[in-house]
Parts: sequence; C-alpha cells; structure tokens
Amino acid sequence: MKNKIKNFINNGDLRKVRFWIQLISFILFVYGGYWAINLGSSFPVFACPYNGHAGATCYLISLQHQLSMPAKVLFSPAFISILIGLVTFIAWFMILNKAWCGYMCPFGTLQDWITSLRRKMGVRFSTYTQRQFEELSKIKYLFLIIALLFPILIGTGALSNNWSAPFCQMCPARVISPMFSGDFSQWRIDFSSKTNMILTALGVSFASLFFVGSFVKKRFFCFFCPMSALHYIFANTSIVKFRKDGNRCTRCGDCYAVCDMQIKDIADDVTSNNILRDDCILCLKCVAACPEDDALHFDILNIKAFSSTRQGFEKRMNLEQ
Repeated sequence: MKNKIKNFINNGDLRKVRFWIQLISFILFVYGGYWAINLGSSFPVFACPYNGHAGATCYLISLQHQLSMPAKVLFSPAFISILIGLVTFIAWFMILNKAWCGYMCPFGTLQDWITSLRRKMGVRFSTYTQRQFEELSKIKYLFLIIALLFPILIGTGALSNNWSAPFCQMCPARVISPMFSGDFSQWRIDFSSKTNMILTALGVSFASLFFVGSFVKKRFFCFFCPMSALHYIFANTSIVKFRKDGNRCTRCGDCYAVCDMQIKDIADDVTSNNILRDDCILCLKCVAACPEDDALHFDILNIKAFSSTRQGFEKRMNLEQ
C-alpha cells in the first residue's frame, strides 16, 4: 500500500496538481474577505492589504509598521507584538518553505498565468545571461533592506512618517491586487508630499513593468521580491527540504531546461545535498523533469514526499506529447 501511494505521487501529473493549488490559493488570498476569511497579517506571500477583500495579508506591511515605532516603544513590552508576528510568519513558512512562492503566492500565480497567455499567443520568452541573473538576484536583498531599514529610521526620527512602509508604497501588489476586487484607485500618484509622490510614482511604474516583464520573462518579479529574500533567511527552519543526490545526477540538464528561475546549480552542483537556492520557488518542475531515480527529491520531515523517477519522467513526457 505504501509503495502504491509513493508511486502514485511520484508518477503523477504535477502540472494539474499545481494548477489547482494555485487557483484555490489565489481565490482564498485575494477574495477570502468576501466569505469573512481572515487568516492574519503574517503570511509569507504577496496577499496585499490594499485589497480590502483579501483573505490574508503580507507580513512585510505589518513588519514595516511595527519597526517604524519610536525606539522607546519598540524596546518596551510592545516588542512582544513584533515577536508574535515574526513567530507566526516563521510558523507559516515552516510548513512549505519556498513552495509558498511556487504554489501559494497570488503574484507568483498571476505571473504563471501571464506566461500561459504568452505561450498561447505563440510569443517566445527571453532569458537572462548568467551574469545578468547573478546581478539581478541581488536586487531583492536591496528591497528587503529598504523595507526593514527605512521604518527603523522613522522610529529614530531620522526620516519623516511619509516613509512609513516604503516598500509597500513602491510594491506592484499595492497597485494591482485591488484590481481583482474592482478597485483601480491605486493607479494614481499621491501629490500630497514629495516623498509620497516619488514612492507612489515608483509603485505605478513597477506595476506597469510587472505586466510587461512577466509577459517577456518567466517569473519576472520573483527575482526582485524581498519576500523571497526573507524566505531564504529562514529556509533552514522549515520542515520541508529540497535535496539532491549528486551521485545519481548525469548532468543531462533537463532540470535546468524547465527551471523558470534559471538556477544553474540545480544541474551543475553535484556536491551539495541541500540544493535549495534563494531564487528557487520550489515549483518542483525540475523533480518532474529529472529522469534519474531519487536524484532530486522534495522532503517533509526528512521523508521523501516527491522524488524524481524514470517511470514518472517517461509518463509525464508521454502526457506532454
């Protein structure tokens, strides 16, 4: 019985499973408020609170507001609320690790749908050179620093309150997410102050770039996402791991060919057991595309939950023909 279940999972059609998980998650996070669903404000996905009907909200906005409190408040019993928020975020994150990006994040799903549209239109996608990939991968850490440092500077009085939640003001999710509830009011520039004007202008610009970039390149925004950077900081706390057995790898390159994030290590690194990288979204396409038994596997509590198999590879190839 155990082997039957294992074979069923390893040989299954990952595309269908992922499609339904992404669709259900999108409805839950974007429209959950219509059914009075509120899962809190410490979620490791871009579920934006500017959408008044969201079923859960992104951790970055609450973290920025908490960090902008004056130092005397920050280092008082109020710090407990910050700690609770962080612990809640880590608790959610422990369940899926960076699979939150590949399966649950509404903005990741939206990018995948835009990619599907491009495919149906017969438009070829473009890729980054390895040097571009390495340089672009650093930008998300810059955005994370902005998201964390600027609110702290507000708390010390070094910056005005106009800089509160600076990343959220620039974030394309603030502009785009309310659209799904019929609210287009965020597609405007706030001229109430020079700071607000700059930040909201960047937000509208980034939102426009999101649509264009996501049509041209797979998972365009994920390379710049500070939530992805925050994920990677806590990746080792998760019960979910992504492993590789280099002795079974033949360097055929099939895994790299299907990787939306262009992670060369997935094919080239035959020494690391932990193959999770900061840009990985744990979509597991590489596992499905690998023809070698157990060369790649997705583990939960050190138990192989989904592994590459020759049989699964051959079955999926036949499904795609």
